[in-house]
Amino acid sequence: MIEARTEGTPQGGPLSPLRSNILLTDLDRQLENRQLAFCRYADDCNVYVSSRVAGERVMRGVRTFLEEALHLRINAAKSAVARPWQRKFLGCSVTAHRQCWLRIVPESVRRLMQRVREQMRQGRGHSLACTIVTLNPPLRGWISYFQLIQNREVLMKLDGWFRRRLRCLLWRQWMRPRTRVRKLVALGLAAADARRRAYNGRGPWLSTGARLTNVALPAAYFTRMGLVSLLQTQQRLQCVR
Repeated sequence: MIEARTEGTPQGGPLSPLRSNILLTDLDRQLENRQLAFCRYADDCNVYVSSRVAGERVMRGVRTFLEEALHLRINAAKSAVARPWQRKFLGCSVTAHRQCWLRIVPESVRRLMQRVREQMRQGRGHSLACTIVTLNPPLRGWISYFQLIQNREVLMKLDGWFRRRLRCLLWRQWMRPRTRVRKLVALGLAAADARRRAYNGRGPWLSTGARLTNVALPAAYFTRMGLVSLLQTQQRLQCVR
């Protein structure tokens, strides 16, 4: 059902951040005049102070200015005075170490994994090459956005998870144990090992997590097929910078 809009702007449209920047420029000036360290993107803003008392004082001041001067309301459920590593900003946070590292928040990782699940579910009948072509653009866009993060372990785990999902895709497409034996042998696995893996009676997820399946379908296999590696793409982007 389509309805004509009489007020507001579509969420995610290019006009929304422009209007928010125009309206919230006065807030930026207020924070700059008070010599506060802050970072704002559209309507999402973090202000950094040295103590909780100072944070509560700034929160009261910002709330008063937004409500009385700009006639805006703060989302109380999403606003708080807390340590930087207890909050997220644009899908990122920092670690609690003495030397802070920029990290991806778990919600951002889960959203990417859910998107990959949905895309692979929609394309179950497609070939591996076609599936990889479909997956690559969102993976490139995601890692380009998060290219500055410093906890690379999460990228390694995601790369491994993507490959395992693709192994599951192949395992389902091969369907019969005899076909799986033939395919695994063609990929270089010994016949006895291929039969043991194909006739183990386990589901695709458990079967594709086993060592022998990883030997037959290593990371290099998917690299040759063109699959984007989040870790390698991030390293390349950081070298360019």
